[in-house]
This record gives sequence, structure tokens and C-alpha cells, in this order.
Amino acid sequence: MKYPYITFLFSLLTISCASNPFTGKKTMALVPNSTLLPMSFDQYDKFLNDNKVIIGTNEAKMITRVGQRISVAAERWLDANGFDGYLNKYKWEYTLVDDESVNAWCMPGGKIVFYTGILPVANNETGVAAIMGHEVAHALANHGQQRMSAAIIQQAGAAGIAAVTNDKTAKEQEIWKKAYGVGTSIGGMLPFSRSHETEADQIGLYLMAIAGYNPDEASLLWERMKSNSGDKSPREFLSTHPSNDSRIIKLKALAKDAKSEALKFGVTSFR
Repeated sequence: MKYPYITFLFSLLTISCASNPFTGKKTMALVPNSTLLPMSFDQYDKFLNDNKVIIGTNEAKMITRVGQRISVAAERWLDANGFDGYLNKYKWEYTLVDDESVNAWCMPGGKIVFYTGILPVANNETGVAAIMGHEVAHALANHGQQRMSAAIIQQAGAAGIAAVTNDKTAKEQEIWKKAYGVGTSIGGMLPFSRSHETEADQIGLYLMAIAGYNPDEASLLWERMKSNSGDKSPREFLSTHPSNDSRIIKLKALAKDAKSEALKFGVTSFR
């Protein structure tokens, strides 16, 4: 075969899969957690060393408290659904960093950072729980692993394009490369990223409810996010995230289901 690495890539995709415990879907796992998690923990430590970590304040304590409640809720859900031990290699850490950016993020294995700039938009502890549930969900669903796997496939595809256009002129090769880049971005990577965000919204909503936080707050949070941004986000198909309006509508619709899920764990009232 002229391009044997293509066959190898498809074989790799076939055997390098994991399962999302929340959806049951098969997911890409070209980089195993045994490799990914140590890398994540190392990068997290480096980030903390290079930034101003806030310790001991009421806000910092709140971030830790909410994170612990959400991660306990995750463990309860996983254990109840036959995924005992799923979190054994996770090392949860919840850190508040002095930064004006309206942002929070989670690295594979449970390493979470909140920037102080997002706290006014969160507005209250339940708002923080909505954000925390979303970030914890990214870790639980192995979205970091999937994004890294998708990037590897995209790079392999680019190498394939270079190989099959090797006999064409430089101008033709450039056209093919640009078409591949745009096509895989708008038609592949961006929708892939948006699906992760939507998935994390839903899982996070359930987790915050199981942790005793009112899931109705999640849509209110995104209304504040929309207001804070001036609703100047890019058109959805060009973005890594769903639009604010899409999120608000879906979160409102899912809140009732989240409360029903929490009831299975004996949660009948919410903070």
C-alpha cells in the first residue's frame, strides 16, 4: 500500500478507545491516562508556581468547599452506577488564582483553577457550584484526553494531505492544506469542542444538584455571563463553545431532570 500509516491510524483508532460513564459513548483515547495524568499534574504545579495563588480567604475556602462537595457527588453517582474506583487516580485540587480573567478551568485528573475575575459573575456559592460542576465534568468525561487524541488525528491527516499532494505544484499544495485546515476546524474540531461543552453543562448540572445546589442557578449564571460579555461572542459555528442563548435554553430545560436525579440520592432541598 502506498500510504501504510493510514491503515495504521485506523487500526489505532479502533483499539484506542475508552467509554464515557455518563453517556456510554465510546471516546478516543490515543493518549492513555497513565501518561496524561502525570503530565497534567506537572503542568498544574508549574502554573501555580508562576501565578498568585490565594490561600485562606473566605473566597478561597469557598472554592475548596464547593469543589469537595461536587467531587463527592461525582463519586456517589459513579459508585451508584457501577463505576466504583473510577476516580482512584484522580488527585482533586481546587485553587483560586488572582487574575482578572473571567475564567475557570480543569486539567485531566481533577486539577481545577478559578480566577478571581469570575467570582463577581458567579455572584454566590451556588453560581460557583454551577461553574465547578461544569469543570469537574470535563475531568470526569476525559475531555482533555479526547481533545489531545483529536489533535493527533488532525496532525496525521495533515501529513496525509502533504503525502498525497506531493506531486502537485506548491500553489496547489497550499490550497489543499488550507482547505483541510478550514474543513477540519469548522467541520470537526469546533463542533467536537462544542459537544464537550454541552456534555459538561449537563453532567455538571446533575452533579451540582446531587451536591445539594439548586440547578436553576446554572441558567441564571449564563444570563450573567451573557451580560458580562456584552453578548459579543462569535457566531456559534465559529466558536469552541455553544452560544450563551443555547446554553441558557438547554440548562433551563435540564434543571428539572437534574432535580429528579438528585432525588435518587435523597436530596430534596437545595442551597
